[in-house]
Amino acid sequence: MYFASRMHAGRMLAAKIVPKYKDQDCAILALNDGGVMVGAQIARELNCVLMLLLTDEITLPREPEALAGVTSGGDFAYNSTLSSGEIDEYVSEFHNFIEQEKLRTVHELNRMVKKGSVVEKRLLRNKNIILVADGLSNPFDLDLALAYLKTVIVQHLVFAIPLASVKVVDKMHVTGNDIYCLSVVEDYIDTDHYYDKHDIPPHEEIIAMLKKLIADWTANNA
Repeated sequence: MYFASRMHAGRMLAAKIVPKYKDQDCAILALNDGGVMVGAQIARELNCVLMLLLTDEITLPREPEALAGVTSGGDFAYNSTLSSGEIDEYVSEFHNFIEQEKLRTVHELNRMVKKGSVVEKRLLRNKNIILVADGLSNPFDLDLALAYLKTVIVQHLVFAIPLASVKVVDKMHVTGNDIYCLSVVEDYIDTDHYYDKHDIPPHEEIIAMLKKLIADWTANNA
């Protein structure tokens, strides 16, 4: 399935989610900038807060796939697509490198957060958490989000993703309460490939928009 834009995909997801979650206590957590554009359409219909989880990956030399990652909350997770044996082997061989990369990624994320935090755990507690992305080919993004939410009491964990690979859908079935996925893609190419319009503003504009949305929502729900 192809979509005219992220906004269009968000409206399609909202039409499916709103009948069940309208008037319930919800919060939307976007996993990437494209997810913010999708999630904004859902947040508008549910009248709920929208936030963005900042993450960074740790990739080993000459390895195309990330070994692990860190969230803006300092949460660490290994890539679940790798076997425990593979992870143990990498950790044994690259222990010092991994520890240095942890420090680097945490420092970089702290620098980004100081420019304006766009996620607050207190606004997620005891809510139906809707995890949103514009498309996911790898369940690793979900691993990081789940690591971030590990200490948060959640009513329901809901996934709202226009398109996802088979591996991602399998992961969602194991970890979520509700799944809203418009298209399961067997041979996932690239997320932009499935959108006619590239409607993602520069990251700085995304952050500014989210800071305003969070401030307005907090003021209206104080």
